[in-house]
Amino acid sequence: MNLTESKFPMTLQPVVLALSVLLPLLYAALTAAYGLSFFGDYPRLARFTRPSLVGVVAFHLVYLGLRTAAFDHPPITSVFEIMSVLSASIAVGYMYIELRTKAGTTGFFILLLAFAFQTASTLFIRNRVDFPAYLHSIVLGFHVSAALLGYTAISLSAAYGFLYLMLYREIKSSRIGQIYTRLPNLETLETMSHRAEVFGFVALGVAIVIGVLWLPRVFDRFSYWDPKLVTTVVIWSLYALALGAKRSLGWQGRRTMIITLVAFCFVFLSMTVINLYLSSFHSFH
Repeated sequence: MNLTESKFPMTLQPVVLALSVLLPLLYAALTAAYGLSFFGDYPRLARFTRPSLVGVVAFHLVYLGLRTAAFDHPPITSVFEIMSVLSASIAVGYMYIELRTKAGTTGFFILLLAFAFQTASTLFIRNRVDFPAYLHSIVLGFHVSAALLGYTAISLSAAYGFLYLMLYREIKSSRIGQIYTRLPNLETLETMSHRAEVFGFVALGVAIVIGVLWLPRVFDRFSYWDPKLVTTVVIWSLYALALGAKRSLGWQGRRTMIITLVAFCFVFLSMTVINLYLSSFHSFH
């Protein structure tokens, strides 16, 4: 990893590097614990997974804060820095869902993604020095982090929606496999999907507010018609309509899970095609 000079004490940078190496190991142990709890019969181990999850998430957030201080910019200046933020977002989103639903049997599948992203970040992260001055801004860090939290939670909602539809199909066909007997019931999966959807809706709303109020002051070529911004507002509006329909029309079950997956298609579009080819000022290069 390439260490560069910083305005902050140089002694902080080796600490950040040590924490970066330790993080994948913590995620590996946490994911293994959830895996053993799910695939095996270890009731005692299951008691420690939730407190361990909270501890690893807290450790990750401390790492991101220290990295910001050590290198004088939020960790959003490269793909591999953002991967670490994305890993934290996945863990935070999942932790919120588990704490709200008290169901931890899906942790292995979700935290495996957090482990993969953080491992890639630790292996390939570099400290950039040739970036614009606005990337030093903590406000921009909050904007990007809120957007990643929103998209991550919405992705988790879609994942739970997919598990719901798979389990629903197995139950209807009377062919239930072993893995599905260990998943939460349909009602719990629907609740988990809904909790993630609400979390993502709020986080994305925060990102939009920060973007609309702050970004015009920073970017000379800012436009409210930027494809990324427009798509994000459209996604937020779709989820607002979906949540409103659930509350006012009483929609639930399979229909809402299908709506969640359809809305996620727009999220995928925003995170891939629009991010790569159409977005204008949303580029840090």
